[in-house]
Amino acid sequence: MADAAALLEFRPVETRVPEAVRPWRLAARIAFRFFSVYFGIYVVITQMFRGLIPFSINIPNISAVGPVRWMVEWTAVNVFGVTTPLVFTGSGSGDKTTDWVLVFCLLIITTAVTAVWSIAARRPVNYDTAHKWFRLFLRFSLGSTMLGYGVSKVIPLQMPFPSLTRLLEPYGYFSPMGVLWASIGASRSYEIFTGALEMTAGILLFIPQTALLGAFLAMACMGEIFTLNMTYDVPVKLFSFHLLLMSLFLLAPDAKRLLNVVVLNRPAAVSVIPPLGRTTRAIRIGVALQLILGCLLVFQGVQNSINAWHTFGGGSPRSPLFGIWNVTYLSIDGVERAPLVTDYDRWRRLVFDVPTRMSFHRMDDTFVPFNSKIDVDAKSIVLTRAGNDKWSSTFSFDRPSPDRMALDGEMDGKKVRLRLELLPRENFLLVTRGFNWVQEYPFNR
Repeated sequence: MADAAALLEFRPVETRVPEAVRPWRLAARIAFRFFSVYFGIYVVITQMFRGLIPFSINIPNISAVGPVRWMVEWTAVNVFGVTTPLVFTGSGSGDKTTDWVLVFCLLIITTAVTAVWSIAARRPVNYDTAHKWFRLFLRFSLGSTMLGYGVSKVIPLQMPFPSLTRLLEPYGYFSPMGVLWASIGASRSYEIFTGALEMTAGILLFIPQTALLGAFLAMACMGEIFTLNMTYDVPVKLFSFHLLLMSLFLLAPDAKRLLNVVVLNRPAAVSVIPPLGRTTRAIRIGVALQLILGCLLVFQGVQNSINAWHTFGGGSPRSPLFGIWNVTYLSIDGVERAPLVTDYDRWRRLVFDVPTRMSFHRMDDTFVPFNSKIDVDAKSIVLTRAGNDKWSSTFSFDRPSPDRMALDGEMDGKKVRLRLELLPRENFLLVTRGFNWVQEYPFNR
């Protein structure tokens, strides 16, 4: 209790009152008008708004519905001449055509609003009050986003350990993004470390006393992430760039103080950002409310990630036939198919990973995925194809030992018989190598 009271008693950086209130310079006034309008709209119409409100899982993506969607569609067709269908939902990409067009529209709207606002407010004024409240809004918007991305790495969800199928794919077939995802996912400790930094930045932004440090750490994290997105072609370039800009916006009022301390080795003046309240009691209440909201966001983020870990992450159920199974014998309509790399219809392996999916690994190293329904008691496997409700195939299986299995069934009107042998996952060096303090020679394979 004493520690909590001390936290509320301490006058945070944001409660330092300037000695004299002076009008802002013209460039500062215009910059505040532009960025407050732009960032305000951007947060509300993107996924950042859903992360800002505790337990708001079902809030729709505003940029994909209503007037915002109509604006983007009209602009894409009439300004940029887009003729292909626009993708609004069902994609994990943040660099879709709709995202770029949306940013263009926001820039036009923000420029117009800033111009009208500047013409209407010709007299020199200061925006201390507006700035302190907008800063609070942006702190929590950025902080909740950093927290969300961070906790999904601390509980390794964003970059999972390479799947069984991934372990079999030739490295040259990986996309640049696939290389990044697989390399970070293969080093769980590094993923947790980077996630902890992002999560720490988010938590620091929630606390008034540490908001400056949180913005500084967020800038460092987002600088690295933006660079990775640009160099590995990860389609989150636009979003990560916006988060980097928001970090810089929060740091801007203290830029001179940071320059004096970090670069020029000079003493720094006290921050002149005004308090959120006029009385000590109001300030304490404001700090308490921020801490409560921050705790709720942390609780929600951790809870959602734990649930996701057990639903589709590393803690989720595995297929009852989990493993990579080498095809030692295959016959189609009674005719044995030799393992020739030129035989497109000959399967090299069967891969069972998650309970509802499996893949055939062809001789040319391509994969054919199927939906699967495995009944262990009936010893049957029903395969279906996504998007084709009429197609199905049923196999019966016999597993006389843990590392051997036989399948018999029918596919595309042909009788298929397979004999399989389990390829131990531990055979992959990526799985077993681990970390070593002592290495007489570099183990780079």
